[in-house]
Amino acid sequence: MTSVKEKLIDWKNRLKDRHMLTIIVVLFAIIVAMGIWIYKKQTEYRLASENQYNMAFFELVDYVQNVETYLAKSLISSTPEHGAETLTNVWREANLAQVYLSRLPIDSVELEKTSKFLNQVSDYSYSLSRKNIYNEELTQEDLDNLQELHDYSVELENTLNQLSADMTEGRITWGELTKKGTVAFAQEVSNISKDSFSNLEENFHEYSGLIYDGAFSEHMTSTKKKGLTGDNINEEKAKEIATKFIGEDKVQEISLSSKSENTDMVTYDFNVKVNGEQEPNMVISISEKGGHVVFMNYNRNIEAESVTQERADEIGKEYLASHGYENMKETYYLKQDGIVTINYAYEQDGIVVYPDLIKLKIALDNGEVMGIETTGYLNNHEKRDIPEVQISKQEAKEGLNEKLEIKSENLAIIPTEWKTEVLCWEFKGRVDDTDFLVYINAETGKEEDILVIVNTPNGTLTH
Repeated sequence: MTSVKEKLIDWKNRLKDRHMLTIIVVLFAIIVAMGIWIYKKQTEYRLASENQYNMAFFELVDYVQNVETYLAKSLISSTPEHGAETLTNVWREANLAQVYLSRLPIDSVELEKTSKFLNQVSDYSYSLSRKNIYNEELTQEDLDNLQELHDYSVELENTLNQLSADMTEGRITWGELTKKGTVAFAQEVSNISKDSFSNLEENFHEYSGLIYDGAFSEHMTSTKKKGLTGDNINEEKAKEIATKFIGEDKVQEISLSSKSENTDMVTYDFNVKVNGEQEPNMVISISEKGGHVVFMNYNRNIEAESVTQERADEIGKEYLASHGYENMKETYYLKQDGIVTINYAYEQDGIVVYPDLIKLKIALDNGEVMGIETTGYLNNHEKRDIPEVQISKQEAKEGLNEKLEIKSENLAIIPTEWKTEVLCWEFKGRVDDTDFLVYINAETGKEEDILVIVNTPNGTLTH
């Protein structure tokens, strides 16, 4: 006992030594610093993991949506060639979905169903695509199986979308799920599904995976800029063109923000302060070659909607004509926050030319045009030498799926994935509760493409 007491006294005396005290303080500071560093690293790792899981999940949602779309197209495809292409796309998208599914850190009941479905649809679509390649027609049993897979894909898509909303709104987090494990996740899903799985958001089809710019907008890029005509201009000329396009009476101040040179379309980019505003609230880009308006956009609050969709369509056409864009026809649109975005395609001799696309943004309180984007038009616009129709409308109809209830029929020029264009008969129709656009080559009779039309409360979209 005496020995212990002596040691404590000795330790106390040593602490009085400033040198010893300094060492202890330094050691304590090192321990605290290491603790902070470890905590920070753990936080960074946890955040990185959350981001990876979120990316994998949203990619999964995207690919499942693509599976549903291609399955819908396969149900009305009437030629073995297009059927094989569509089913091969189903197989590919289902496989990609499985890749991202495997990256998630959980194995819940819902995701087990997803895995089973993706495996089934992948294998089955691949086997049917082989039949199509060998020019065999699908049997009624094959079509019934595809219909069943499509119906389930719609349910699965809705379920995953609800989970996506729950993740976004913070009702479920990957960190909690990873710690709680599969049972906890299954319980979370079960609790949420009682109320919300059946009450889906009606605006789901505005999900970013959709091509909301309208039919064929993904083909806007062209190596040869056919509509980009004229000589190169300098900054001052570009500023003059921008000011005139906006309206000299509206422009209070305009200044160059940058010159975009590392792109396939060099532009002068300006910031603009509109009269009555405290800060610049508009951007506009003018192409160096020819001085064309490539992009213009600004935002303001929309208090109330008083302009109808029909009137907005007319305002857009009048606006385009006043700026030299003649013969433009409205196609697809999307309404959001008091603004409607309308896609206009060029029309030549009554034939819609989808590659020549312009997008307008129109305010629904007073009809003001708040934005324009002309990339598709500048890439592709020219007067076409349209070939003669070799396949009559009636002959083209004979190649359609017999279940398609036709609502409209027109000639249209559409782009292909090989950056070429084809003249087609465009048939808009419905099978069950799904609307489609079917394109039959007007020269060969080949089924060129099928698009699914999505009618939402906020617009008409395609994918």
